[in-house]
Amino acid sequence: MAVADAILAHIETPAVHVGDRQIGGGARCFIIAEAGINHNGDVSFAHRLVDTAAEAGADAVKFQTFDPEQVVSRRDESQLAMGRRLALSPEVFAQLRAHAISRRLMFLSTPFDAGSADVLDRMGVPAFKIPSGEITNPPFLAYVARKGKPMLISTGMASLPEVVEALDIVGAHGNPPVALFHCVSNYPAAPQECNLRAMATMRSLLHVPVGWSDHTQGISLSVAAVAMGAELLEKHFTLDRSLPGPDHQASLEPAELQALVKDVRATEAALGDGLKEPVKSELAVALWARRSLHAARNIAAGEVLEMSDLVLLRPGSGIPASRAGSVVGRRPKTRVPVGSLLRETDLD
Repeated sequence: MAVADAILAHIETPAVHVGDRQIGGGARCFIIAEAGINHNGDVSFAHRLVDTAAEAGADAVKFQTFDPEQVVSRRDESQLAMGRRLALSPEVFAQLRAHAISRRLMFLSTPFDAGSADVLDRMGVPAFKIPSGEITNPPFLAYVARKGKPMLISTGMASLPEVVEALDIVGAHGNPPVALFHCVSNYPAAPQECNLRAMATMRSLLHVPVGWSDHTQGISLSVAAVAMGAELLEKHFTLDRSLPGPDHQASLEPAELQALVKDVRATEAALGDGLKEPVKSELAVALWARRSLHAARNIAAGEVLEMSDLVLLRPGSGIPASRAGSVVGRRPKTRVPVGSLLRETDLD
């Protein structure tokens, strides 16, 4: 067990507790189904997204909360108009939160401005997700940090020094628990852009849980990230990828979201403890797949065994082939016919 403990100590990071869930510290990957703005401003559609996340087995469902007037310049008329179409009211978010809780889902939402953070704080969200675009927004980071709740910070578009600076700001304004998402802010992101090894870099240098906010198409890179140690995972999903909107194309449809959760859990189960030893189910296989000592000729009782008297054949239920040297020089108690399997009880 000492070796296993050493391996786990090497790969584990300090745990961050979000509500009744643990992120890092050896806990299973925390899966966030990112509904985002894929409701297209339709409240009933948003509720259907909650149900989809629950049916897929995600740990949390997450939306985006923002006041368009506090996020986008009035001069950017197209982005402002889109924001107005997609913004939901605090009352709607309260309903979505209640719905999520009723489905045994954690409710999260990403605030994009101080007022939206206040709305979510009053609602009782257990953590704040910080979007990649705000990692270089010191006043906003400080404002959210002072609320004292865990912060899940996406690092898309950021260099390592920018990530460090963001953590310094958070640390100086209340120092709440932090977990990071490695992220590529492109929709969809190309696999060759993903640099999943950056997760390990941030984890080893910054000593916080690190995961993957996946903007690639499909589920393969999410599963790969978990195999590489992602402690939290975020993936956009929708009911129909052909719908209009900025995030639908890089989102999973319901069956794909279910497959993602299933494959992530299977991958986690496959990782094991890192010790190289046979598993219980292999022991029966070893009896026929391995070789053991058999008589190469008819051997008389009491005859001194030589290596030429032995042949290594399946099954492996006799004296293991690896012990052939220790058998040489011993004598069988009774006659051993050619081809017979040798057992320890056959020898003096």
